[in-house]
Amino acid sequence: MELQLSTPALLFSAITLLMLAYTNRFLAMANLIRGLHKQYLKAPDEKVIIEQIKNLKKRVNMIKNMQIFGVLSFLLCVACMFLLYQEINKAANIAFMASMLSLLVSLAISLSEIHISTNALNLELSDMVDVLSKKAGKSRF
Repeated sequence: MELQLSTPALLFSAITLLMLAYTNRFLAMANLIRGLHKQYLKAPDEKVIIEQIKNLKKRVNMIKNMQIFGVLSFLLCVACMFLLYQEINKAANIAFMASMLSLLVSLAISLSEIHISTNALNLELSDMVDVLSKKAGKSRF
């Protein structure tokens, strides 16, 4: 298959939107961490807060890696287009393949981070269910 200049150009919009989504996740996480820090200063012993801190540290690293591989994919895509423009087709094919693999790694990390974030939300929900169950005297949830 011969790679054309328009093929890697199609990835530009997808990668850009993906990076925007990753940045939004990072900003939401930063706000969550700041709020959790305030909670921690009020009650540093709470088990849920300690578990959330561990969870957030892991997720911050994952988001960093998602962004790194997303940017790497973008850079390789640009390199591919440059190589195609210079008519260095074999290197362009390798750059495009590396770009796709980098994007795949980024998406795989993203999928894993989504799984961890839902576990964090379930941890918060379980804490609230426990408190509400004790107040009601029975488990309604």
